[in-house]
Amino acid sequence: MKFTRLVFANFKRHKLRTALTMLSIIVAFILFAYLSAIRKGFSMGVSMAGADRLIVRQKISLIQPLPKSYQAIIDGMDGVSVSSQASWFGGIYRDEKFPFPQIAVEPEKFLIIYPEFVLPPEEKAAWMRTRTGCMVGRKLMQRHPDWKLGGHIPIQPTFNQAKNGGAWVFDLVGVYDGAHKEVDTTGMFFHHDYLDENRRGGVGLTGWYYIKIKDPKNAESIARRIDERFANSPSETKTETEKAFVKGFAEQVGNIGAIVAAILTAVFFIILLVVGNTMAQSVRERVSELGVLKAIGFTDAQVLMLVLSESLFISVVAGAIGIGLGWLFVSAGDPTGGALPVFLFAPDAMAVAAVLAVLLGIITGAWPSLQAMRLNAVEALRRE
Repeated sequence: MKFTRLVFANFKRHKLRTALTMLSIIVAFILFAYLSAIRKGFSMGVSMAGADRLIVRQKISLIQPLPKSYQAIIDGMDGVSVSSQASWFGGIYRDEKFPFPQIAVEPEKFLIIYPEFVLPPEEKAAWMRTRTGCMVGRKLMQRHPDWKLGGHIPIQPTFNQAKNGGAWVFDLVGVYDGAHKEVDTTGMFFHHDYLDENRRGGVGLTGWYYIKIKDPKNAESIARRIDERFANSPSETKTETEKAFVKGFAEQVGNIGAIVAAILTAVFFIILLVVGNTMAQSVRERVSELGVLKAIGFTDAQVLMLVLSESLFISVVAGAIGIGLGWLFVSAGDPTGGALPVFLFAPDAMAVAAVLAVLLGIITGAWPSLQAMRLNAVEALRRE
């Protein structure tokens, strides 16, 4: 920048005021990082939901089961590639503060539908052949340092009572990782056949179906045909895209996105007032200096850009520091101790934060810079 020295010279005038203003912006962007990570956690991977996946559930409620006989009919429909039964287990491991999801699936079909769940070949083979075997996510595994491959995981049932009346015991045969950072690795998956063989009731029923379709463009028509096929039956269905299903499930705890947006709006409105007042006061304090600049040949546009550059410098530099610190703090780990399945400051959220930093500088500097531009050199010098 041509007038860089002039920009920096003004910051030296009130170093404490400049430092406190920048600190308020830094704190705001650190808060933005944490709230963005929390929002991402509650969305449970909505942005990663597959466009080629559908969920078929009971029309009345997700807790109502569907007949397993539906699967053959669904698999025979045009556009359907493969389906997998799925049932929520809902057990309790010891006295865990944060229960983790346990879902019964058909292993081979499930991994075809969800290729983002990456399981080593030898562990995949072990899961396929072990009737009582389960695979758990990497994050869940890290929460339990006593768990080892080849070990046993006892789960106390809540509603899926075992025939022997005791705990269900699963053999830990695999640990899956996510192909992307947003993949939830806090879950546990086991054989649906094992669930059917060992539970007291519910034989011949499943909670819902995961479906992989051949062409995402046909998702709406396939969903409609499935629901029409089972209309007026004892167990009517509701078929929807995985994204819609996951979003609806996440919003059962409230519209987290709206709550986060409201908090951030309030925070940044306050920051706008703080930074805007700082810039306006800066211009008032050096009216005579700006008059001198105009008297020696500075144009209105140059004076405007000088003041606007100061505002942009404060907001962009402080914003960059805040974004960087926010990323470091969020990367250090989930402060809730594992309550959220995903906790990260995603690249798209960082991009939004960068845009906000620039807009903050422009908005807070707009009015002071216009005032400086409109100054009359003679009148400004008279205020000396």
